[in-house]
Amino acid sequence: MNLPIHKNRALQLFTAIGLLLISSCSSNAKKETQTGADTAVLVTVSRPSADARQGLTVSGQVEASQTANISTRVMGYITKINVKVGDRVGKGQLLATISNDDILAKRAQADAMIAEANAAAQNAQKDYDRFYALYKQQSASAKELDNITLQYSSAKARLEAAKQQRNEVNAMLSYTNLTAPFAGTVTQKMMDAGSMANPGMPLLTIEQSGSYQVSASVPESEISLIKENAPVTINIDAIHKSIKGTIAQIAQSSQSSGGQYIIKVNIPDNEKQGLFAGMYANVTIPVTQIVKTANTSEQIMVPVSAIEYKDQLTGLYTIGSNHTALLRWVRLGRTQGNQVEVLSGLAANEQFIVSAEGRLYNGVAVKIK
Repeated sequence: MNLPIHKNRALQLFTAIGLLLISSCSSNAKKETQTGADTAVLVTVSRPSADARQGLTVSGQVEASQTANISTRVMGYITKINVKVGDRVGKGQLLATISNDDILAKRAQADAMIAEANAAAQNAQKDYDRFYALYKQQSASAKELDNITLQYSSAKARLEAAKQQRNEVNAMLSYTNLTAPFAGTVTQKMMDAGSMANPGMPLLTIEQSGSYQVSASVPESEISLIKENAPVTINIDAIHKSIKGTIAQIAQSSQSSGGQYIIKVNIPDNEKQGLFAGMYANVTIPVTQIVKTANTSEQIMVPVSAIEYKDQLTGLYTIGSNHTALLRWVRLGRTQGNQVEVLSGLAANEQFIVSAEGRLYNGVAVKIK
């Protein structure tokens, strides 16, 4: 009579254990699924923008508005250089000196010639005054007065020649003391004390402080679209800065610039902070008409910040079919402000990852915000 009761209890016990095992497995599966979802990287995606390119972007370099190469017109040994690279100098400040013993000797000779010519001129004037008085008294002939007048004029001419020779020597002497033509900063030092300075060979380079401009090259096919005083946007990646400027100058010839026309873009004084001459810059110029290209209607633009750089390759992350990140290699074209043209590797309607809240790599699970 007790056997059926024990069998029922055993059956109930096995059934309860089975239900517990099934519940545990379901809970573990649910936990694993939940954990996988939690580890997915949150990303923001976008689609490429088509651009008919109403603007033109060219590359250039930041440069000082005024630059001077300091050189001399005389040959001699450099006796002293008073500045080094990076020093700020004022207008008229002595920068370097060149040996001038030979020029000082020539100036002494010129002074002696002046003294001699001056004495001769004074003596000739006295003779002229005497003969002029005698001529008035009819005690000297007109011929004698003419001769004395000629001697007096010749003496004055010799004195003037001697003075001009001393001026020439003084001018040459001034080239042995090299001074700053304007206030600025020493950016290059080509020679040291003891070196031989030759006429026209630069010793130092000075750039004007606090005044910068951008020099950029424009292709001949687009130079006609650019106008002076037009507003432009200057992007300097080295300091992550965007500056509003204006076109100050447009070259009228490309003969010495390899078919490129050089333009100068002014940078406002209040934007000079952090700038250094030589920094690379991208200048975006609005044009008065659309720049037509063969693939204008298919132009694909993406943010520069979305581009990944590895060695010599460029790419961006797209969304794979299984919701994972997929690195796609692309070929880039022009950069226009903070947008870059994708020439190949990305379809016009294809999504790509703009930003991620975690590290992206091929195959990592992603979740779109």
